[in-house]
Amino acid sequence: MGEPRWLDEREARVWQAYLAVNRELHSAVERQLVRDSGLSNADYALLVPLSQAPDGVVRSRELGALVGWERSRLSHQIGRMEKRGLVVREECAEDARGSMVRLTAAGRAAIESAAPGHVATVRRYVFDDLSPEEAAVLDRVFHRVLDRIAADT
Repeated sequence: MGEPRWLDEREARVWQAYLAVNRELHSAVERQLVRDSGLSNADYALLVPLSQAPDGVVRSRELGALVGWERSRLSHQIGRMEKRGLVVREECAEDARGSMVRLTAAGRAAIESAAPGHVATVRRYVFDDLSPEEAAVLDRVFHRVLDRIAADT
């Protein structure tokens, strides 16, 4: 395997800053969502693709892929959301082994109520202090990293 390619001082500083931004941004968004809407980041993560889907219905397996979650995590989160009336599970008409997740009227109302505050928080902490050029650089960098990860999986 050879000698590790250690991070130099600048790379280590950038990596540590990325980890801190990821942690602190996630926490700030979570606090805002819970405070303003009673939703968690996990709730919001599932409500977004459901609200964008035709008829508010997505196959469970596809929903898990859209948010990058394993089946167990998805199942537990859907169960919590079902208890609060945000979603319901349904049998898949085409495949008896599959299941569908449907956004309820309460779930749609919750995402529609939460979205403006969520967007304002993201804008405040990420985009308001960036120039259009800086945002374009982040876009290119993040997509390059994602492409590299996808190529290796």
